[in-house]
Amino acid sequence: MSAAVPSQGANCAPSGGSAAAALANATASVGVNHTRAITSPVVTALLAHPAIWRGDDCAPEPAAVSSGFARLDAVLPGRGWPGAALTEMLLEREGIGEIRLMLPALAQLQAQGRDIVWIAPPYRPYAPALAAAGLDLARFLIVRCATSQDTLWAYEQALRAPECGAAFAWLAQHDERSLRRLQVAAREGRTWGVLWRRPGQRGSATAAPLRLALAPRDGRLAVSVLKRRGAELPQSILIDVDAVPGAPARPAIPDARTSTGWDHADRAHPFRARQAVQ
Repeated sequence: MSAAVPSQGANCAPSGGSAAAALANATASVGVNHTRAITSPVVTALLAHPAIWRGDDCAPEPAAVSSGFARLDAVLPGRGWPGAALTEMLLEREGIGEIRLMLPALAQLQAQGRDIVWIAPPYRPYAPALAAAGLDLARFLIVRCATSQDTLWAYEQALRAPECGAAFAWLAQHDERSLRRLQVAAREGRTWGVLWRRPGQRGSATAAPLRLALAPRDGRLAVSVLKRRGAELPQSILIDVDAVPGAPARPAIPDARTSTGWDHADRAHPFRARQAVQ
């Protein structure tokens, strides 16, 4: 399946051609000195236009899903997870609270009648804990794949599916071209895609508009925003993932049958991704 590749131009450029042109004309007509504060009423009114984005703000996300954590929402574009884009998570190791961080948003998406898909997770979800967190297990699909190619194929199909509200994938190997295809699929399918990666991949290029790093710290989860559409966030924030009412203590357990999507080979009951998705 072919997909258009998004350009790698600046994400922060103003959108809405007429508004941007009007702003340019207004600044020229009033002789704005960009080293001073803008005080012209005309320019002030134009800057309030929703099509104009300023570099010291987070760019809006039209389909943002609240994370359920006020401190995290405050630093996310649109005050929530991007509901039609990829989010990259650089994970120091499994089992540090990363799934509990996701649960409030997953419950919200299921309340909208949308499904949740996990592709090649390195652990088995603990059904009683997920149900206690408000997830409908009938709308929860786990896909295990025999090859890395199948993992990528299954993930792209899940991102494009209109029924899918969130699609998580654990991929050990993927190139920049694949990531761009996945970002296009998430945008077109209006799906929140979460791609779990290792800290060693921090320096690699990514098409995802949002990239975070997670690490345990003092009994809480340290969240570092490495990339977002907006001003840089130099310091990490600490999130108490157990603060959400009904949050399970152990939503997943390690699984020796981990698929090729992460670090190990799938040694038991492998099956083709195409068969699992259909």
